[in-house]
Amino acid sequence: MRLQESGEMYLETLLILLNKGPFVRAIDVGEYMGYKKPSVSRAIGLLKDGGYVVADNNGFLNLTDAGREVAEKTYERHTILTEYFIKLGVNKDTAAEDACKIEHDISDETFEAIKKLIL
Repeated sequence: MRLQESGEMYLETLLILLNKGPFVRAIDVGEYMGYKKPSVSRAIGLLKDGGYVVADNNGFLNLTDAGREVAEKTYERHTILTEYFIKLGVNKDTAAEDACKIEHDISDETFEAIKKLIL
């Protein structure tokens, strides 16, 4: 299943929240992203069906190996691109917003070239 940008964003958000604490529910994801419960429930359901997310009996969410791989790739792109834009002189908030837009579409080749330049 090829994820759309929104699916990648949900996985990235789940990774960020899991790094802050071990227990994350769909409501936490919705609050972080500013989305309403029906939208989050549908997205999480699709991610579960795709094998990217699992939930335990208490409703706590976790990433599968496949979900973690996508989330970490997306998050790395976000952080590296944000850092790159800031080094170019872009304001921090604008850099983060632009990185968020680009992280889903940039080719692996171009991203790796930027990553080499930054690191």
